[in-house]
This record gives sequence, C-alpha cells and structure tokens, in this order.
Amino acid sequence: MKKKIALVSGGYSKEDVVSFNSAKEIAVSIDPEKYEVFLVLINREKWVYIDKTGNEFSLDKNDFTVKVNSKIIEFDAVFITIHGTPGEDGKLQGYFDMIKMPYNTCNAFTSSLTFNKVATKKYLETLGIKTAPYFFLRRNQNYEVKEIVKKLGLPMFVKPNAGGSSFGVTKVKEEKELANAIENAFAEDNEVLIESFIDGTEVTCGLIKTKNGKIIFPATEIVSKNEFFDYDAKYNGEADEITPARITDKQMEAVKSLSSDIYDALDCFGIVRIDYLMRNDELFVIEANTVPGMSAASIVPQQAEAYGMTTRELFSIVLQETLERKA
Repeated sequence: MKKKIALVSGGYSKEDVVSFNSAKEIAVSIDPEKYEVFLVLINREKWVYIDKTGNEFSLDKNDFTVKVNSKIIEFDAVFITIHGTPGEDGKLQGYFDMIKMPYNTCNAFTSSLTFNKVATKKYLETLGIKTAPYFFLRRNQNYEVKEIVKKLGLPMFVKPNAGGSSFGVTKVKEEKELANAIENAFAEDNEVLIESFIDGTEVTCGLIKTKNGKIIFPATEIVSKNEFFDYDAKYNGEADEITPARITDKQMEAVKSLSSDIYDALDCFGIVRIDYLMRNDELFVIEANTVPGMSAASIVPQQAEAYGMTTRELFSIVLQETLERKA
C-alpha cells in the first residue's frame, strides 16, 4: 500500500513563493509507485489540503488529519518545504514531534538554531569553524556607525538575523549607507547581523546522511551578476551556478569534509545545504540551510544531477529515512 505523504508548503514569510516552487518540483519527482502525495498549504490564515481540482479541506490540528468526503485521511509522514517560519525555524518540527508525526527535516532544536544566524556562528566558532567577523544588533539598541565600520571595515553585509532568500540584505560600500541598510534589515526582523565582506569564491554543498551512509554532492560555485547572491540572482537567473565548482580537488574535498563535520555537529537530518566563502584555501561558513530550495532553479537538484542521481531517487531516500524515523 502506498504511503501517504503530506507535502507542506506556504509559510508566514515572503519566502512562500520559493516554497510553492519547491513543492511543485517535489510533487512531480516523488515516486508515484511508492507514495501518494497530498499538497498541504500552511499560512497564517489556514491549514488546508488542496486536491487536484483546487478544492480545499481544513486539517485537524489535533492530529494533522483531514476529512475528505466523510473519509478521514491519516498521513504517514510529512515532507516540509516551507522556507522561513514556521517550517525552517523549528516551530512546525516541534508541533510534529508532539503528535509523533515523522518529518523530513532536522529536529526542532537544530532547525531553530540554524535559523538564527548569530547563534549558529557562535556555536560553530566554539568548534574552531570560521565565520566572517560580525556585529549584532537588536531593535532599539543604540549603535555607532563609525564603531561598526572601524570593527568590520568596508564593504560589509547587513542582513536580518533570521530569514532567507536575501530579503532585507544590503551590501554596504560607504559609511553613509549603513544606517539605512540597518533599517532595511530591521524591516524584516527584530535582530540584525552585520558581517565583514570576505573577498573570495562563494561555494555551497548539499548533503544527506542515512543509516546506509552519506551522500555529499559536488559543491557548486556561485557567480552572481549582481552585487551579491540576492533574490534575483537566486531565483531569476541572475547568477551562474557552476557544478562542480571551479576549485581544486583538494579544495573540493575540504568543502565536502567540513560540510560533513558541520552536519554531524549540528545533529542534522535530511537534505542540508551549507554555504561558504572560500578565500584561497580558507573556508568561512555563511549559513546552514536545513530546508534548501528544491525548485527546478535550485542548487541541490543541480548537484544531485552532477552526482548522477535523479531527484526521484533523492526524494525516495529522504522519505525512506523519514518513515523509519517515527518514534
């Protein structure tokens, strides 16, 4: 009998569009011989199952079941593809833990930790893993522009501490731009991270570990046509994503090895993508993505193809691990 999979997209943030695009790709890639996929939308207004004709059926939040034409559907597992809150920051993971529903991402703690960029930096630094020098601000906290510039130099990046898809991110080249950039980031979050500019090659590495071993994809080199890897570069084709990255074999192995170490250190589960800046042979972690994009334009599907694996094979591995995760 086919396993019933709730493919959850939407979310509470601007990243819902990215989530919908990922869900479309995942839905057509999941093996229909093994799994029956149910598209589920979660946003601030509703939690609903959407059938193939567009009809919506409300989910019972007590047990995440849905009643369709007097029949109650119980899901075997959840495939979370929400980018941002509540699918990437641990909130949904905590809910699914409470109702004992297996899901495909990292646990609630790891998801919450990695969604907080400063917390992740502080944790990784205790392990001797390098990240860019930074300055951290909370809303209504006083700061001196000159002090920040003196500490970090120019240019620098200003970004929301939580969030993704480069919303609210600014590359600051001149001191006079910093205050506006900070306000722009505060429009997205109550905390702001300001980081030194690292002049290097941007690379990213996707991976998954299972009971049968690990799959570490070849790293991708990102060459943005804009000032940095912003939303348009990520999703509107304004960047060259080169897989495998144009780095030496030694550097490639270093990226893969560090990605594997970080995956273990953060107690990750499922598909994770870790972003870096490489300056010569030095690696600086940008962030760990525990719900990486899976749309046709996304990086992990490109890496899987370069590895010699179809997305159907990849998602079958994910779902098998997820189903066996159930407590």
